[in-house]
Amino acid sequence: MEYYTSIPSSLLTPSSLITLITIIFLFIFRSSFPFNSSRKLQLPPGTLGLPFIGESLQIISAYKTENPEPFIDERVKRYGNVFTTHLFGKPTVFSTDPDVNRYILQNEGRLFESSYPSSITKLLGKHSLLIIKGNLHKKLHSLTTSFANSSIIRDHLLVDVNRLVKLNLNSWNDHVLLQDEAKKITFELTVKQLMSIDPGEYLENLRKEYVLLIEGFFSVPIPFFFATYGRAIKARRKVAESLLSVVRERRKENFASSNGGGGKKNKDMLEALIEEECGLSDEEIVDFMLALLVAGYETTSTIMTLVVKFLTETPLALAQLKEEHEKIAAEKGYSGSLQWSDYKSLPFTQCVINETLRVANIISGVFRKTTADVTIKGFTVPKGWTVFVSFRAVHLHQDNYKESRSFDPWRWQQNDLASMSSIGNGNSFTPFGGGPRLCPGYELSRVEICVFIHHFVTHFSWAPAEEDKLIFFPTTRTVKRYPINIQKRKCQIE
Repeated sequence: MEYYTSIPSSLLTPSSLITLITIIFLFIFRSSFPFNSSRKLQLPPGTLGLPFIGESLQIISAYKTENPEPFIDERVKRYGNVFTTHLFGKPTVFSTDPDVNRYILQNEGRLFESSYPSSITKLLGKHSLLIIKGNLHKKLHSLTTSFANSSIIRDHLLVDVNRLVKLNLNSWNDHVLLQDEAKKITFELTVKQLMSIDPGEYLENLRKEYVLLIEGFFSVPIPFFFATYGRAIKARRKVAESLLSVVRERRKENFASSNGGGGKKNKDMLEALIEEECGLSDEEIVDFMLALLVAGYETTSTIMTLVVKFLTETPLALAQLKEEHEKIAAEKGYSGSLQWSDYKSLPFTQCVINETLRVANIISGVFRKTTADVTIKGFTVPKGWTVFVSFRAVHLHQDNYKESRSFDPWRWQQNDLASMSSIGNGNSFTPFGGGPRLCPGYELSRVEICVFIHHFVTHFSWAPAEEDKLIFFPTTRTVKRYPINIQKRKCQIE
């Protein structure tokens, strides 16, 4: 006896096929929700969009405009500062409320946990600082912070920051793509701080693979768009193999040293990871270092580029900043290095850095996942849902900053904003995140930007080679890598 029958061809009309496909989509859509709709939870207002794909197409198309936050702007006007959407197969709640953002970030490990797409995890590695959770994250976050605190920067790292910045600037010709050159600087700085390796053939080969790896973060990891992401995965394997060889060589050197072979141990991050009492494996160390290289390579370099771009477009700010740095250069000689005391005596430069961080928003926000039903502003976010904490929306909102989409470094001279610029004070300025996952290298990043600015403005005059615009998805960057024509001043960088 047959328990099935064939469908008559007369029933396979276009309208019936559309109906069937719609039913299948609705089934997939419903099964993708990690909660029971019969619970009648009061969700934040919003729309879940089309079955399965939600509003994914809307968010991708929206950011092709020159508006830095079109997707969020439209929905905040319609639904308020906390709203529901559905992106890339997951129901997601967006927060653009400073107090709600702080609540989410501070409750990491209790009500929320870090959550990123599997495509990102594959590129960074499952043991990266961005991905790991619990006690291991606390240990390694603390370890990273201890290697980038003020005293370490002042006494150990600053000399190499000055040296490598000047070395790169001296190699420039009269036309450069500033974004590329800044990335080279930050890559060399990060490798030096992590593994004590200076520029050379090894570093250049590693950087070439890293460029391919980074491109994977800006690609779509699905069929028909897989070529770039596929190249990034291959590059990731090569980078991991290269870093693994460095880790194993360091372990051999340490073993020889402990057995009377002599040699002085390096005081770098790699050494600290090898000696970590929890006994990290080679794979864990490689993932950890690879992710830190990604962070140092992309974010700080983009801020360096945009500081120059924004100052070029704001002549009064450029003149005031130059005056600060010319005073230091005249006192100690133009070939001198920027010392810690100098770094602390550049108030307007700090205003410029703050404003660039606020306007640029290299990290537009972070993803979290609820570990329980969470009540936010009278609404319930179900367990297992994704939450997006938007830093950019807060930084660019008129309620938080007057003329919020204009570059105005003088705003940071106001008493209320000056106090808020200290990391951890206030909820409306979070360029480095917050809570247990506050960027551990935020002070080092600011120092590197400041040293770059000092040597750049005191040794070069420049002008844009052509007009360049910003794009904002998936992160902020210039379209043409900011080409500039430069001219070295008479004082040589030594």
